[in-house]
Amino acid sequence: MIKKAMVMAAGVGSRLEPLTRNIPKPLVPVLNKPVMDILLQKLKNYGVESVIANTHYLGEQIQKRYTQNSPVDIDFHYIHEEELSGTAGGVKKCEAFFDDVENFIVVSADGLHDADIERIVNSHLESGCIATMAIVGVEHEEVSKYGVVVPSKDFTVSEFQEKPPIEEAKSNFINTGIYVFNKKIFDYIPKGQVFDFAKDVFPKLLCANEKINVYRIYSYWSDIGTLNQYIQSNKDALSKKVIIPNPEITRKYDSVYSIGKNCTISETAVFKNNVVIGDNCTIGNNVVLDNVILWNNTIVEDNIKLKNTVCANNVTVKSDITGDENWEIIAPETIVDLSCAK
Repeated sequence: MIKKAMVMAAGVGSRLEPLTRNIPKPLVPVLNKPVMDILLQKLKNYGVESVIANTHYLGEQIQKRYTQNSPVDIDFHYIHEEELSGTAGGVKKCEAFFDDVENFIVVSADGLHDADIERIVNSHLESGCIATMAIVGVEHEEVSKYGVVVPSKDFTVSEFQEKPPIEEAKSNFINTGIYVFNKKIFDYIPKGQVFDFAKDVFPKLLCANEKINVYRIYSYWSDIGTLNQYIQSNKDALSKKVIIPNPEITRKYDSVYSIGKNCTISETAVFKNNVVIGDNCTIGNNVVLDNVILWNNTIVEDNIKLKNTVCANNVTVKSDITGDENWEIIAPETIVDLSCAK
């Protein structure tokens, strides 16, 4: 059993704008739980006792959440990167944390998954490889969005393709950002340089004839890296395609919904399809919510209809919002009142 892990939590989350305008991507909620909460609980359930994270954008929020009355009972450490140093460069800065272990886990903070950590670790230990990468199959039409991994017959990496055109893709397996490393990996990451796993470390390992073990996961995986993926992940969580710890999910008529704590919801409000409501929200009389995600402290006034909409924290809605298939995304600290528009 591996007792230590690192969470890569330094990303800015620009593709999730405006949701990440005042919250770091690892704390973006799925079913009212920050993704990093879910991830840390999964690591703890496996047996990890101590975690370190690298932080950058709004990193103080992550540091405070997991060092002061943390919702997850796990020994938490962090380093703050003033300047980003790449995925591998961030891990290199945490090298001293792993001095007393032979192998360790590294995961991306924006990964939402049901991967079996124990099986991935066992595969790594049995392989004797310096690195193990969890991979997952995606639809062939999706490969151009990801780093493609071409596995060999002996379950090691034979080649990488970074976001290849669909017609040139040699595989439909992608890198999930879930790794197990032997600490020899640090020999391949220079100190004080911007260095990435995909672009730098893994090609370097292959050139040195070091095998990279792959473990295919068949369970749910999403990186919530874009607004569409974020919305889909909430839908998947509501339908229990991915397991969220202690979910509060209700199915009624033609809707499935989750409601946070301390909410005031009128008895005349109507929910349709998928609805997620955060903590401390107020939903007025005759409100209709149809495919809606509301973050904390949202107020929806009487007689309002919302469809295909995400509202970030501290939004007040005074006018109807009807999003198309791409949904409407309302930034935090916003008052939506179209009656004031000229």
